[in-house]
Amino acid sequence: MNILSGFVVLYPMIVSLVWIMGAIFFSVQQRQIPLKKPGKGEPEQLVSVLIPAHNEEETLHEVVESVARLTYQKIELILIDDGSVDQTLNVMYELQKQYQSQFPIKVVPIIKNGGKAHALNVGLDSATGEYLLCLDSDSYIDQDALKHMMLEFYNDSNVGAVAGRPVVRNRTTLLGRLQLLEYIGIIDIIKRGQSFITGHITTVSGVIVVYRKKAIKEVHRWTVEALTEDIDMTWKLYSHNWRVAYCPQAVSWILVPEHMNALIRQRRRWARGGLEVLIRNRQLIFTGKLAEQWLLIDMVISNLWALSCFFMIVLYLLTMIFSHALILDGGILFVLTLISIVQFIIGFTSSQRQGYIDWQDLLLLPMYFVFYWVVNLISCITALGSFFLDPKRKGTWASPDRGV
Repeated sequence: MNILSGFVVLYPMIVSLVWIMGAIFFSVQQRQIPLKKPGKGEPEQLVSVLIPAHNEEETLHEVVESVARLTYQKIELILIDDGSVDQTLNVMYELQKQYQSQFPIKVVPIIKNGGKAHALNVGLDSATGEYLLCLDSDSYIDQDALKHMMLEFYNDSNVGAVAGRPVVRNRTTLLGRLQLLEYIGIIDIIKRGQSFITGHITTVSGVIVVYRKKAIKEVHRWTVEALTEDIDMTWKLYSHNWRVAYCPQAVSWILVPEHMNALIRQRRRWARGGLEVLIRNRQLIFTGKLAEQWLLIDMVISNLWALSCFFMIVLYLLTMIFSHALILDGGILFVLTLISIVQFIIGFTSSQRQGYIDWQDLLLLPMYFVFYWVVNLISCITALGSFFLDPKRKGTWASPDRGV
């Protein structure tokens, strides 16, 4: 029991310290070794912008408007309607008329909803560019994002994908603001740390990512059966010796769930998608590169930690009920809190300079720590149950919670 209790406490502490140090050095490296830029007169490569959508009549205008504002101008836009039952397809044709004088726009209708991966595969057939910018239909991409991401391809011919940085834009509720802190203080820090220490990241963000078309075709396109196509594609690229880069300067403003049930469903899908990728790529734990082995082993340990944590919480509750005593180590709690604060400050400092977050959001910090661990623990445990009870579940689309 002491060993299990030590594992539950020490694992998040050690991992947090590792990612914090990696994130610091990642930022230093980016400042001291900037990417080489194309010379004057060098032509831009054509980028095909793929936007798959299912029942997104209310959000399409914004994402297309943001694409039209990109400073990287050699693009074509491909709008893919995946079996929508609202006016999404009609909106796409309206947007085609509105922006066709600025850049080529293709509308690709799909009769039956087959899921995001299937929609991307269909869109790929219409893409003429050698690079594919994939955006979610409810996002808003920063005008300089694509220019930053294309530099990664220019500097390394082995880069198969470049992941951008999602930043929450709907902050009208407490849940939305807590997720803002999570994306700033946890997700971004982890990806920076992974990039520096391993040269890999666990997954691209499907909401904003650029793929090299050659790499996508080499790995036989997106896996239609995958519940999370972005995690699956990341590891397919690794298995074919492609590199995946992280570009935090490439920002996409996203909408997040602002109802707890929708948030839990989203995180459960993420966790289950990670489990599917782990099982599918388990051989890389023994045959993959050291960085890939490290990330996969970390995924295994994370799931073991969730199970152990759940068991220890049940044990503590039983102890409280039958012995009427609460056993908590104040010193350990203080250290965990201190590490979490340091981790958040690093993300906050970077994001505050760029105007992504305000100092008032610091007032939510105590609630944020509880929120992050509770939501992700519940999601992981329920994903494990879902995976073993229904292992053949296939990914399709439903209209998500867009916030209040």
